[in-house]
Amino acid sequence: MRKRDHNVLTNAASLLICGLLAGVVVAAAAFPAVAMSGLAAKAGAETFGALPKELTMARAPQISYVLASDGKTPLAIMYDENRRDVKLADISPVMQKAIIAAEDHDFYKHNGVDLNGVVRAFVNNSSAANSRQGASTLTMQYVRLNIAYSATHPQDVVAATEDTSARKVREMNYALQIEKELSKDEILERYLNIAAFGNGAYGIFAASQVYFGKPPKDLKIEEAAMLAGMVKAPTAFNPTTKSGYQQAVDRRNYVIQNMVTTGAITQEEADKAKAVKLTVKGKRAPNGCVATTKKGWGFFCDYFYRWWLQQEEFGSTTYDRERRLKSGGYTITTTLDVQAQDGADKAVRDGLSVRSKAARMVAVVEPGTGRVRALSVNRNFKLDDPDKPQNELASEPRKRDKGIRGNYPNTVNPLLTGGDGITGYQAGSVFKIFTIVAALEKGIPLSYSFDSPQQFKSQYIVERGSPAACPGTNNYCPTNSNKKAGGVQNMWSAFAQSTNTYFVPLQQRVGAENVVDVAKRLGIEFRVSEEAKWADNKAYAHDWGAFTLGVSSVTPLDLANSYATLAADGKYCEPIPVQEIKDPDGKKLDIANPRCKKAVSTEVARAAVDAARCPVGDNSRTSRCGGSRTAAEVKGIVDAPVAGKSGTTDSEKTASLVAMTKQYAVAGIMADPDWPQTRQRMPHKTRDGINPPVAETLRAAMKGKERINFTPPGQKISEGDQRSIPNVSCQSVDSAKSRIQGAGFQAVVSDARVASSCPPGTAAGTSPNGRTIKGGVVTIQVSAGNGGGGNQNDGGQGPPDGRPGG
Repeated sequence: MRKRDHNVLTNAASLLICGLLAGVVVAAAAFPAVAMSGLAAKAGAETFGALPKELTMARAPQISYVLASDGKTPLAIMYDENRRDVKLADISPVMQKAIIAAEDHDFYKHNGVDLNGVVRAFVNNSSAANSRQGASTLTMQYVRLNIAYSATHPQDVVAATEDTSARKVREMNYALQIEKELSKDEILERYLNIAAFGNGAYGIFAASQVYFGKPPKDLKIEEAAMLAGMVKAPTAFNPTTKSGYQQAVDRRNYVIQNMVTTGAITQEEADKAKAVKLTVKGKRAPNGCVATTKKGWGFFCDYFYRWWLQQEEFGSTTYDRERRLKSGGYTITTTLDVQAQDGADKAVRDGLSVRSKAARMVAVVEPGTGRVRALSVNRNFKLDDPDKPQNELASEPRKRDKGIRGNYPNTVNPLLTGGDGITGYQAGSVFKIFTIVAALEKGIPLSYSFDSPQQFKSQYIVERGSPAACPGTNNYCPTNSNKKAGGVQNMWSAFAQSTNTYFVPLQQRVGAENVVDVAKRLGIEFRVSEEAKWADNKAYAHDWGAFTLGVSSVTPLDLANSYATLAADGKYCEPIPVQEIKDPDGKKLDIANPRCKKAVSTEVARAAVDAARCPVGDNSRTSRCGGSRTAAEVKGIVDAPVAGKSGTTDSEKTASLVAMTKQYAVAGIMADPDWPQTRQRMPHKTRDGINPPVAETLRAAMKGKERINFTPPGQKISEGDQRSIPNVSCQSVDSAKSRIQGAGFQAVVSDARVASSCPPGTAAGTSPNGRTIKGGVVTIQVSAGNGGGGNQNDGGQGPPDGRPGG
């Protein structure tokens, strides 16, 4: 309907009469005996003339919808008031007619103030024998609600609803002004979208959903009449309560009969509508992360919620940002990949109960965008009811003895992402990747090799007498977890076998501070204050000897994103839980765009990934992985080009695994979040360990996806500066050692003897022979005689395990 042309004289008359009668009407409602004293009328007229003519029409609070990455699957809804504005065309005509029949028969006839109604209310309220009547039109009611929603101070809200002549005068004045600016249909649409309907439903969209589970365009006569009848007193006419049900029925039938009076329906239609039994749902709409579409999605939802509260674009304080989220009417498409998330939820619970002290935590990140595709843990995202607690007693003995309950099976702590006192967990040898990157950046190639003993006496200083020190010294002396010497290793084979006595010396050579710097560039946050102090001070970091072995706390999300950076050829992207945010008008916000930067060079990243293919059973054409791999089963489970690394801490108090393709990086950590010093051993390969859920999550995410190979690194970063190895066959061991060292290599004499045509005790050959990296290790093989076939070697630059690379 078009805006109406208002007659100037008519409006002027309305202003004058309203100014005189407003005070009288209100006073008559409260004090009938003195209504004609003239004092109220005089006050009303003076107040009316002093009012401002402009009404600020703010948008009422709106629901924000949170969706999965497909833009369709509901994840959660967030609101302070359950409301979503709809166009009048999307509201059934019977609903429009019902609200007019219930509240304002002459809505389409008056100009915002019903003068006949004002006079009628005055006459009625002057008699103590009659019930009180008001004179508010739908337009005036809309004004009242809008003033309350536009208020910036609590007192403004009180002023908008208090029963005074000043309020009535203000409403009348603004109603006349609004009717000049908006058409009747626009006013009706806005009123239906702002009115309260009880049970947490605000506006007709929410009301039709809460009470009847349908959109407002599908409401029937009896349903529309019930809703229209509720706006007068939502609590009294609440059909979901025992006391309110009959009142709601009576009020519904009253509105239906009024619809006959206004000509909206026939008496026959009214009789049929009254005969329908009133049946309602009365279920409040779910709200927040404790009410996600699927129970397992709560941890991702919580991560999104915490991320939103950190974004200054949504307000200067966390309070402002939360209000924007819960009242801004946004449509938020998150990064949650339903296929990956469902796969992760199934995998973390398979073989391990939610009531287990051990938490299996899995995070999935998309390389090249930082989009977080899944977050899952074998816990229920919910608050434990203090009156009827379900959580077990805490696993930490001191807390258990005091009767303190733990965080299993129910918790809302950000176990996967950190915050609120959650600082992460030691992840073990997955940190060795940072040492590889630092070494590659220093020009040390993947083929860099040396002999790795069972125990390495480092230059790092620890407390004398510490279990980590060599006996009788204060030198840090790491050992290999298998209690065996590593032998001659390169980066491929040492990473595949997780040889501690290869990586601590390598870190010592490149500088621990540089390894820490790589970790920071790849996205590792140091949430433990003491660790943050070491990480931020190069002098401290330089002495952090055990850093390469993963003694620093890390969250699964940070770990997944650090490896994702390498899979993306060195492009670091800030982890982000959203991929599109639209405001109520459909405008996209730039804040959802990925935030990326180059962290390491492409060639370094590719070389590091090449080494990371070894632990999980994969190879490239350049790989020289050796025979032993810590998580070789991953390749077969994922059935795609894959890279990653497993990790374990002392006494197996935590276990970790990272596995990644070009499309997804999955990191899993298994720990007891309630008690880091747990006596429970966290396994890897068993059904209740960490390896199965990580590999199976990646498999689920990759279902139907293209198998994209990693790009192998170039020869220079793989092989380095190659030099010829002197031929030392049949020379004395001392002479052979001298010549090899003189050529710029490290000479190592093998303990074992090999069959050779050279005299026993002399050099039978070298491993490797031909060429190897400058400064690399060359092993002198000692002859056992017996007429063997001459110079012994391992086939030059071929893989030590005898298999072709790649």
